[in-house]
Amino acid sequence: MSIHDELRQVEKDLARLRAEAAGLREQVGEIGPTDAAERSALISMADQQEGLADELEERRESLLRRIADNDRVNAQDS
Repeated sequence: MSIHDELRQVEKDLARLRAEAAGLREQVGEIGPTDAAERSALISMADQQEGLADELEERRESLLRRIADNDRVNAQDS
């Protein structure tokens, strides 16, 4: 898999995780008065999704730096 392919996959996964976390948080707001354990579980799942998204964001930044470094090396070689 090329760096560009990996970057596209990371960006796709990142968008999905962010949307899922937002959806979970939205559910918490829509539920209204409900079981505290259920609400806590939804918040915990959203926090976990956001944590995974943060890790993917770091991976995305790393891939972008690698692409920039490769472009810089290729430009020097030309």
